[in-house]
Amino acid sequence: MALRHRSASHVKTPSQRQLRVGEVLRHAMAEVFREEEIRDPDLEGVSVTVTEVRPSPDMRHAKVFVEPLGGKNAETVVKALNRHRGFLRGELGHRVALKFTPEIRFLEDTSFAEAAHIEGILRSEKVARDLDDAADGAGKEKNGT
Repeated sequence: MALRHRSASHVKTPSQRQLRVGEVLRHAMAEVFREEEIRDPDLEGVSVTVTEVRPSPDMRHAKVFVEPLGGKNAETVVKALNRHRGFLRGELGHRVALKFTPEIRFLEDTSFAEAAHIEGILRSEKVARDLDDAADGAGKEKNGT
């Protein structure tokens, strides 16, 4: 029997349960950050936004995407959160009624930086010139020239 490799088009999308549990975990983690004090010099005075939580299909593991306010020192903040993930998992377990509290791993959410980069490209002079050329071409087609 031949083995078939999964291509990018066959990547499984999260189930409704994964999405629902992810949202519950995201809200609970945000509550932990708001109410609990984590004594770590790398986290002192830092506000952290939990942008997304992606639980695995078996709900035993979860990736927690975070972004420090302003996006500064993100790598340092993520490393500090991962150092304290045992404590944070315990706090999460007190707030969420699941059979198992998932093992958590913190990752930097790069979507904001990516969006800013794309916006910068779209505002660039070259793209604006191309858009103006395309608009002029569309106007000529409407006028019949």
